[in-house]
Amino acid sequence: MSPLAITGGRVLTAQGLVNGGVLVRDGRIAAIGTFDLPEDAERIDARGAIVAPGLIDVGVFAADLPAFAAGGITRAVLMPDQDQPLDNVALVQRATASGKPGVWVHPLAAATRALEGRELAEIGLMRAGGACGVATGRGWIADSGVMHRLLSYAGALGLRTVAHAEDAALAGHAVMTDGETATRLGLSSAPAEAEALAVARDLMLVEATGAPLHFRQVTTARGLALVRAAKARGLPVSCGITPAHLFLADIAVTGFRTFARLSPPLRSEADRQACLAAVADGTIDVIASGHDPRGPEAKRLPFADAEPGMAGAETLLTLALMLVRDGLVGWDRLFDLLSGAPARLFGLPGGRIVEDAEADLVVVDPDTPWRIESERLAAKAGNTPFDGLPVQGRIVHTIKGGARLC
Repeated sequence: MSPLAITGGRVLTAQGLVNGGVLVRDGRIAAIGTFDLPEDAERIDARGAIVAPGLIDVGVFAADLPAFAAGGITRAVLMPDQDQPLDNVALVQRATASGKPGVWVHPLAAATRALEGRELAEIGLMRAGGACGVATGRGWIADSGVMHRLLSYAGALGLRTVAHAEDAALAGHAVMTDGETATRLGLSSAPAEAEALAVARDLMLVEATGAPLHFRQVTTARGLALVRAAKARGLPVSCGITPAHLFLADIAVTGFRTFARLSPPLRSEADRQACLAAVADGTIDVIASGHDPRGPEAKRLPFADAEPGMAGAETLLTLALMLVRDGLVGWDRLFDLLSGAPARLFGLPGGRIVEDAEADLVVVDPDTPWRIESERLAAKAGNTPFDGLPVQGRIVHTIKGGARLC
């Protein structure tokens, strides 16, 4: 492989943004900032752009490699909710190999057999087979005894558990959060407290076991307050969120827009503002795409019958850049949310630009204007609730292990 020289940009390092570039040799970072340019190097002119770590997307539901490359995602943490739930070592190994040598896929092992929430799966074998964590899937484990055993066992193996935070008995088959929009549209709804109840129960079990727990999404003021208080007590808990819950409230469902049918559902404007505040104060650790592409057979249905989910990989960074422009976070914090924290939480390579690290990089033009159009996305399906939104900032190049993916 010829050396790769990215020059003339600003590089996001542990010391902040520095002028210069990155030199890559044999798939690893050889120099940062200013360096002698090898005569045989392939060159990327990064003038006006920022060179940053490749994104690590936590909790995707599909290994959608074209969408990942277009969105700057170099590693994806895959949920166990597949056609065959990832509840045995062979399926975990197959998922691990599915993205190489391009975007690397790091599967989460199913917490219970068939994700039914009753009997623990063979977590130890799946850890040996490549699982980077264990997850309850799209659903909440209602049996507190099962959840206690899961946390104890996974924690003893050094694995972080990823939980869905929604009390199933209270949420039921609701498709929206209680509020004016749900009432006006006549759609079944559940109180936002369904999330806080689930968070409170699981935090008590974390306190009892000492095991690390990551809530894939926390989207309400009360849920975030519980997480904030748990962190202040020193509990090993973290949480994530998607751009949809940061930038859209339940009013986005008006007109029965099935692209805005999500799980958890969109919340009130007050909860959305609480989510933004939680990003700013450090309560939220991870911003993830929630990538769950759904075709027309799943979305072009009456709202209550449509499947929840959105295509989010290609728009993850573009939307997250709005946090920088609004002054809520700086560049270093943004890429910690998108890359650094996911690497630390799940023990993955990447997440920072340092010499001799694997060259997982993105070149970002923060100023390019464009419009999100679902029909033009590279994803398996373009079901984005941001369809038609004018945005600013785009991935120019995605580099995995020194090789350009786009």
